[in-house]
Amino acid sequence: MISTDLIKGSLKIIVLKLLKEEGPMHGYAITRKVEELTDGKIKLTYGALYPILHKLESEKILVIASENYNNRMRIYYSLTPKGHSTVIEKIGELNDFIEALRRIVDMKPGLHHA
Repeated sequence: MISTDLIKGSLKIIVLKLLKEEGPMHGYAITRKVEELTDGKIKLTYGALYPILHKLESEKILVIASENYNNRMRIYYSLTPKGHSTVIEKIGELNDFIEALRRIVDMKPGLHHA
C-alpha cells in the first residue's frame, strides 16, 4: 500500500480524473474504483476523500446531486465546466511531476547531466 503522505498531494487530481472518465459518482464508488485501478495499492479513506469533495464543490469545480436509493439518500458528484478545464490542467501538471520524479528515481550514481 502507498503511504497517505504520497497520496495526499494527488488526491484532488485522482478525484477529478475519475469524475472526468466515469461521470457522476458517489463517494463509495470513488474509493472502490481507486482501489480497483491500483490493485489495492491506493486506499482512500472517507476522512481524506470527503474534505476534498467539499473543497472542490466550494471552488465550483464539481456539483452534487442527490438520489433516493433503497430508502437512503445517495450523493453524486460530477464536474462542472470549470471542473473539466481544471482536470486537463491538473493532469498536465501531474504528468510533469511524474516525469521529474522518474528522472530522480532512475538516476544512476556518479552520472551527472551537463
